[in-house]
Amino acid sequence: MLALPKEQQHAVHRLYQYRKSISTKPFAARGKKLVRCPWCLLGELFCTCLHREYLKTSANFMLIMYDDEVLKPTNSGRLIADLVPNTSAFLWSRTEPSKQMVDMINDPKYQPMLIFPEQYAQEGQPVIEHINQLNCSTENPHIIPQANHGSSAPKIPLLILLDGSWRQAIKMFKKSPYLHKLPLLSFTPETLATYELRKGSHDFQLSTAEVAALAFHAIDEPLQGLALSAWFDLFVESSLLGRNRRLKEDIVPIQHYIDNFKQAMINANQL
Repeated sequence: MLALPKEQQHAVHRLYQYRKSISTKPFAARGKKLVRCPWCLLGELFCTCLHREYLKTSANFMLIMYDDEVLKPTNSGRLIADLVPNTSAFLWSRTEPSKQMVDMINDPKYQPMLIFPEQYAQEGQPVIEHINQLNCSTENPHIIPQANHGSSAPKIPLLILLDGSWRQAIKMFKKSPYLHKLPLLSFTPETLATYELRKGSHDFQLSTAEVAALAFHAIDEPLQGLALSAWFDLFVESSLLGRNRRLKEDIVPIQHYIDNFKQAMINANQL
C-alpha cells in the first residue's frame, strides 16, 4: 500500500477520510472486491499516485460534493485536486452550508464562477462563456454583496463545480441561494459537441474533470486543460483495466497514457 506523505494529501483526500469517519456502514462500490489504492481508489496494480504532479495555473477550483460522491471510486472530481494545488472541497448541505466555503465565495480576492448550464440561470444571473466577459478587479463590489475595497488587483478565478449525478447537481444548485448571484460559466452546445468528439470511446459520460478541462480554456489556459484531459484518460484506462472492462484487442499499453500525461504536463508547465 502506498503511503502518501501528508503534504501530498489534498482537499479531496481529506474530505474522503472525513466522510468515511462519519459513515455508519462501509460504502459498497461496484467492484468492491478489488484491492484499491486508498488515495486514488484505483486497483493497486493500476495506481496512478506516483505519476501525479501539480499544474502551474492561475485558477482555484472549488468542489461542492453531494454526500457520498466523494466515496465513489469513479468520482473524477478528485482528479482536479490531483493536479490543481489550490483546490478546495466541501460536502453540500442544504440547511448548513460550510461557513469556510461561503466565506471563500465571498472573499473579494476571488472572482467566483459557477460552471453550470445557462438554462438553469436564475432571474438576473449573469451567464458568460469566457472570463474576459467579467471585470475581474477588486475595485468593484463583489457579485455577492461586499464592502467596497480600494484595491484594483486582479481577482483570482475561482471555478466552482457541483460534483454529483446530474439530478443531484440540479438539486444542489436550486437549493443553494448563495450560488444564484454568481456568474454562470456555461459552454455552448457546439463546444460540448466538439469536446465529445475528442474524448474517445469510453463508457464515462462527460465528467466533472472533463468539464473542468473545458473551464481551463475559458480562462485562457488551454494547455492546462489538455493536461487534465490526459490525466482523466489515464484514470479511465486504469479504472477499466482494474475492472477487467477491456477486451484484449482493445488494450493499449498503460505506459502510452502515462507518457501522454507527462508530455502534457511539460507543455502546460513550461515557462
